[in-house]
Amino acid sequence: MKTFFSAFFAVVLFFLLCPFNGNAQKNGDKKASQINFIENSWGEALKQAAAKKKYIFVDAYATWCGPCKMLKATTFKNKDVIAFYNSNFINVAMDMEKGQGLELAAQWGLRAYPTLIIFDAKGKPVYGTVGFIKPDDLIKFGVQGLNK
Repeated sequence: MKTFFSAFFAVVLFFLLCPFNGNAQKNGDKKASQINFIENSWGEALKQAAAKKKYIFVDAYATWCGPCKMLKATTFKNKDVIAFYNSNFINVAMDMEKGQGLELAAQWGLRAYPTLIIFDAKGKPVYGTVGFIKPDDLIKFGVQGLNK
């Protein structure tokens, strides 16, 4: 009987502790699970790009945009994409229908979403594309932008 209670206690303890360990691990890995985006701050992106001498990758999106949501749920969570963009760019995600996004959409002449744009460290656009893009193609896009 003592062995039964010991085994039962061990199983209960195992199930009680597993969710805590799993959640702690997920929260600790949060930064590595997606591209690190500055949210809705073009000024901050320019400041960081100048300081770090890096190009800027912009995800220009709208909240209602299906392909934008797909991009965030799939391509931006690809481990190779994450590693490439987090090490080579200052990344900024801009909602183009609110705040500074409205002004930038007009200034950049945006007509469809998602629009992905690479800017040099001074804020000059060097390369862009419109629409959903798969992980391998997004990395090729980034390489091409860095070479402009």
